[in-house]
Amino acid sequence: MLEASSNLVVNVQALTGFYGETQALHNISLQVHEGEIVCLLGRNGAGKTTTLRAIMGLLSRRDGQIQIHGVSTEGMPPEAIAHLGVAYCPEERGIFASLSTEENLSLPPILKPGGLSIEEIYELFPNLLSRRKSQGTKLSGGEQQMLAIARILRTGAKLLLLDECTEGLAPVIVERIGQVISLLKSRGFTVLMVEQNFRFASRYADRFYVIEEGQVVETFHQQDIASNRERIEKLLGL
Repeated sequence: MLEASSNLVVNVQALTGFYGETQALHNISLQVHEGEIVCLLGRNGAGKTTTLRAIMGLLSRRDGQIQIHGVSTEGMPPEAIAHLGVAYCPEERGIFASLSTEENLSLPPILKPGGLSIEEIYELFPNLLSRRKSQGTKLSGGEQQMLAIARILRTGAKLLLLDECTEGLAPVIVERIGQVISLLKSRGFTVLMVEQNFRFASRYADRFYVIEEGQVVETFHQQDIASNRERIEKLLGL
């Protein structure tokens, strides 16, 4: 039985996950507290995205225990998990290409009160304001990523699962996304993110889990990085 905590948002214990008959996760355990930014690090194929998908209820088979705000999600479909106040921004972004930026922002369902208005979104991402009438196919990769993050902020969810939100983006866009994540933290959002860009993650995340071959092999805090950078970079293959 998992122990509940008043500020424990995500509590994962002994999580195993499968793609078909192939086991991708092996006894993953992790916790995320309210207002934290926690990052999953590791090489490609290590199981980071699979962990997010398992938390979101998107694996066809998983075992172990997952609680969101103290509620067990065992047997819950993804839409029910979302209504616990969880929003997932996948690596593939999922922008509706035939719709404009503003139409994309109008689509997300309201999961909880307190979602950001379109005006607030444009304050966070001024690029989207200037591109509000542009179709998804006309947006750059960075603009699409900002739109993907912006959409989940419309839902009212306070737990954000972000998968590779900086991959392949120009430094100026990466910087803006980092600023937005910091601002969201100051507003009480909780973030669990997957990142390949350790330089980015080390600036913004509070705690880290390193995953290898579907297992957590290391955990550390931001304040541990300076004194252990060489070991951490070797672990990550940097």
